[in-house]
Amino acid sequence: ILVNFLPDKILSLPLLFLPTWSLLLIILMPSTDPYVKIQLLQGGKRLKKKKTTVKKNTLNPYYNESFSFEIPLEQMQKILVAVTVFDYDKIGKNDAIGKIFVGSKATGLGLKHWSDMLANPRRPIAQWHPLQPEEDIDGQLAALAAKK
Repeated sequence: ILVNFLPDKILSLPLLFLPTWSLLLIILMPSTDPYVKIQLLQGGKRLKKKKTTVKKNTLNPYYNESFSFEIPLEQMQKILVAVTVFDYDKIGKNDAIGKIFVGSKATGLGLKHWSDMLANPRRPIAQWHPLQPEEDIDGQLAALAAKK
């Protein structure tokens, strides 16, 4: 997943799936100050999580980080990827700027993006996603987990 974040709360999220190696490749390059947390979810449970480093004391940090998750091909239809952009706070709680999720159980752009990625293995598929309030996405994810 390649992530670019713009101040107007829009997130670019290219996805790349390598079925030969059962890898979902994640490359993060936000263009502003926040850090990004990625969670791999299945059936409402967090399987794995990863996050970018925090670039301190700069308004224009540059990230060039990549993350990969090993996912067997037969599990790809059961996986959801949640991406949250946070505003780092040294003293208090880090505030979520927004969140999105993609996967076979997503709707709209999240589903289309996931389907396009699976239909084009070994090719990065980019899509802009508007960030949503974290609580809205968490509610959608909880509803999906309850449907199991």
